[in-house]
Amino acid sequence: MKKVLNGIQSFHALGLKKQLIAVAICAGLGMTVNITHAASPNVSPPSVKAGAPHVYVVKKGDTLWDISGKFLSKPWRWPEIWASNKHVKNPHWIYPGDRLLLCSLNGKPLIGKDEGDGCDGIIRRYTGGGTTLRPQVRIEALNNSVPVIPLAHIQQWLERSSVLPADAIANTPYILGTADNRVLAGKGQSVYVRGQGLENGQRYGVYREGEPYIVVDEQGKKHNLGVELLQVASGVAVRNENDITTVELTDSYNGEVRRGDRVMLEQEAMLPTLFYPIDAKQVRDGGKVIRVLGSIGTAAKNGVVTVDRGTADGVEIGQVFSTYQEGEIVQDPKTKEKVKLPGQYVGSLMIFKSFDRISYAYVLESELPIKVGSNIQPPRLDD
Repeated sequence: MKKVLNGIQSFHALGLKKQLIAVAICAGLGMTVNITHAASPNVSPPSVKAGAPHVYVVKKGDTLWDISGKFLSKPWRWPEIWASNKHVKNPHWIYPGDRLLLCSLNGKPLIGKDEGDGCDGIIRRYTGGGTTLRPQVRIEALNNSVPVIPLAHIQQWLERSSVLPADAIANTPYILGTADNRVLAGKGQSVYVRGQGLENGQRYGVYREGEPYIVVDEQGKKHNLGVELLQVASGVAVRNENDITTVELTDSYNGEVRRGDRVMLEQEAMLPTLFYPIDAKQVRDGGKVIRVLGSIGTAAKNGVVTVDRGTADGVEIGQVFSTYQEGEIVQDPKTKEKVKLPGQYVGSLMIFKSFDRISYAYVLESELPIKVGSNIQPPRLDD
């Protein structure tokens, strides 16, 4: 049984494959979860959408983005209006069947879970008022909780894709051949791996190198931001002889194993359980969409893109960006001079996996197709 601790904002994506158990223990111990990404006091509170429901019962298949979009014109401002129950260890988790109420506190919208005492109880628990709750245990399957976004749309990149600096993989072990001299190998077969550092009994992933992320700066200089690795298999090291290790393949994913594929420790994927707007000063500006994944040319809602900003630039998993299309350059019909038109808002992205210099982002919404070269910016807090 896996305990879910106070303040955790991410969970292992392995829950997609295994029935992990999450325990949320409600106790009146004064524990709090602070949303540190709330709006500045000088910014107006989020606007509730016209026709927003006063009561909403969470349904199976809902996502947190879907739910917040039913109440807010700018769904990413959800953390500002969510009534975190200070008596619950995981106050931002929502489950199918939960009854959400739209309340008001000091003239500002507030949404919380109805525990049978309506908005009065939600506000009392949120403000830390004199409510004594008896300790209770709620046991739920982790993959029964409402995800931020549909996991099926990002599972391939969340679980099986990674980006590493080119020099970081240059000396990693690689597939030398197969036990039966076949060109390709899959689950149930043995392969020979050449390289140092593999330990018998340890589980490893087999990765295929993809196209490197090459960008050109304003001075025309090329930079390699990393090489994409796609996991094609998993296996266990069973024998070592000099620098060659025999690995038995236990699982196949996105294709068969080939000679030259890289072998390294598997990485555990993480996914945020809460999204939030970012401080404009936190992430280095000038970011762009540099690749559309799983599609040719453009991305739309539910698509996945790569942006040229990573942890080294201040990016964190869960952050939301607005994306803008570069304005076209047109000729002024009167003066004949070339004029660049203003950029146009095209959609919103959420970072779900971040590396040193790039990140994967899920397209939350799009008004126009998102193209390579589109700019990314912190979302505007004002409505």
